[in-house]
Amino acid sequence: MYNYLLWCLKIGIVTNLFLFFKTLSEPFSSVDVYLLAPAQLLFLISAYRCLFPNNYSRKIVLHDTFFSSIFLTRFLVTFVEVTYIYQFSYVLRLINDDQFLIVDLLSWIMVLQVSISQFFVWSAILLNEENLYFYEELGWFVIFSINTILSIFLYFFAEIHSTQVVLLIISTIFGFLYLPWQVIHLRMIKRRVRQMSQSERSLPAFKKEIFFKGLRKSLYERIKVTDYDSWGGWVGMTWMYNYWIILIPGWMFYIVYIFSI
Repeated sequence: MYNYLLWCLKIGIVTNLFLFFKTLSEPFSSVDVYLLAPAQLLFLISAYRCLFPNNYSRKIVLHDTFFSSIFLTRFLVTFVEVTYIYQFSYVLRLINDDQFLIVDLLSWIMVLQVSISQFFVWSAILLNEENLYFYEELGWFVIFSINTILSIFLYFFAEIHSTQVVLLIISTIFGFLYLPWQVIHLRMIKRRVRQMSQSERSLPAFKKEIFFKGLRKSLYERIKVTDYDSWGGWVGMTWMYNYWIILIPGWMFYIVYIFSI
């Protein structure tokens, strides 16, 4: 069953490319580039990830090819994650329209935090340190906590355009669903770290040998398996489908749509 679900990720190639080409035509193509470009980039890279899915921490792949390499995928995703969180923060600033300084400041904290999370995930990959993934994912908890709190605040206290209200409602609903899920995810990472030896858990001193070994592994090490545990079970599958196919692409397209009308 799990194997079939992994192969069904290919549906995301079609759906993401459809959304991408849809945004190339009017009225979407005239939308503010700071809203449009992050969405288009996410559609393209999400389609790529559905074609060549992988799991960073375990070097797990569905297809044993260089296009599934951890380094290549992570390189592409770095740009996606920074730009789409920038888009979310930009939406908050547009809705706020200079009414509350604290909203603008905290929205930029979201962008800063996603940049910090990129540092942790790259360090985890290149230094082969599982515990650093915890700090990356903790950063995502912080980002969407801020996004949720600001959305609720703007909904109740800001003067906003009627068409933008639904964006705040979506952000709030997402927060109430995602944040408890992320707590479960963080606990799973903690559990994996506890199962390691003391030497594996300790933060590494930087050494060139460790760095280059991690770099080679991220480029060339690929383990082709399709079992439940290797891909993170239901948490991993929920994450892949919602991030690459359903929730995040749909959300970003809807943002572009709202600002096109």
